[in-house]
Amino acid sequence: MDEAEPGLQVVHQLRAVTVELDLLGAEFAQRNGLHPTDLRALICLLDAARSNTPATPGRLGGQLGLNSAGTTALVDRLERLGHVRRVRDSRDRRRVLLEVDERAVALGWSFFGPLITEMVAELRTFSDTELATVQRFLLTVQQILAAQRDSSKATASSPPPQKERGPR
Repeated sequence: MDEAEPGLQVVHQLRAVTVELDLLGAEFAQRNGLHPTDLRALICLLDAARSNTPATPGRLGGQLGLNSAGTTALVDRLERLGHVRRVRDSRDRRRVLLEVDERAVALGWSFFGPLITEMVAELRTFSDTELATVQRFLLTVQQILAAQRDSSKATASSPPPQKERGPR
């Protein structure tokens, strides 16, 4: 692909942003005795709370690509650290929901708050049309990534093709 392609330049910029965010997340995790997966789990749980989506261990494990045992170990670790609590669903007492503790939210804001505040302030300089374009682009990228991940999972879980055998 031609390096002068404007779309490719945007992809490279997006990759650079991804690397910076990943490094920042790793720094936060390291400073607070977390594994990078712990941070991804907290983000998933905060996103679920923001969208009023019940956060179950099964849903969390699915989002992170963890099996049941891995999800249990993750939730146990986050609960032990005081970042997450298990609560019974008030509508179905058999179901366990996960909630992020307010102290974990405060910890995240103490680290990421200045960055978020600065980004939001900068986005206020964008017109409504520009913001809509940025949001459409990011949603499209997210959908492409999710489709790629789903396709990758399907390929990884399908059995390898059988070699045809000739007559013996």
